[in-house]
Amino acid sequence: HAVPVYEGYCIPHAMVRANLAGRDVTEHLQMQLRKSGHNFITGAEFEIVRQMKEQICYVAYVPSKEEELAEKGTFDTTSFKLPDGNVIAVGPERFRAPDVLFNPAVIGSECDSVQQVLVNAISRADTDIRRGLYASIHLAGGSTLVAGFGDRLMTEVRRLAPKDNKIKIRAPPERTYTTWLGGSIMASLAAFKTVCVSKQ
Repeated sequence: HAVPVYEGYCIPHAMVRANLAGRDVTEHLQMQLRKSGHNFITGAEFEIVRQMKEQICYVAYVPSKEEELAEKGTFDTTSFKLPDGNVIAVGPERFRAPDVLFNPAVIGSECDSVQQVLVNAISRADTDIRRGLYASIHLAGGSTLVAGFGDRLMTEVRRLAPKDNKIKIRAPPERTYTTWLGGSIMASLAAFKTVCVSKQ
């Protein structure tokens, strides 16, 4: 989701959602690992792939350069210890899996990429507040924790946004729980009861 917020208020008509999330990254990593000879099929094994994604995957700043290294065979592999004690070497799968967030066509998805969703949401907001929205982008959610996500997003948004806009992306370390923290703060406000809908 990309949710524009101005002066503490959400702009509902400008919200944009993409059917692309962390599970898609995990499934793509699972497929990439299968291609390299590592089969993870069961539900428990899918959890291992998810842990792998969270621990060793990264977003490539320039994916084409990483692909060149992979083709030449000079790409550095990383070891990952499985629960049974075996160690596997993971190579280019580390950056190919999270790249689906920036290039969904890789997995055959027609939905917009993360950067396109973000720019579309800002473009739907009123013209006079767009500059402020570009200057205050906040990341939230587990998929944004992949190493290099913020840097790549900055590059991609700069490419799509109007040239005269200053773009600033904030990535707080506790962003996995940012949504929950925001909800708990809102629930503690005195005005919260006036906006709640009861069963009656």
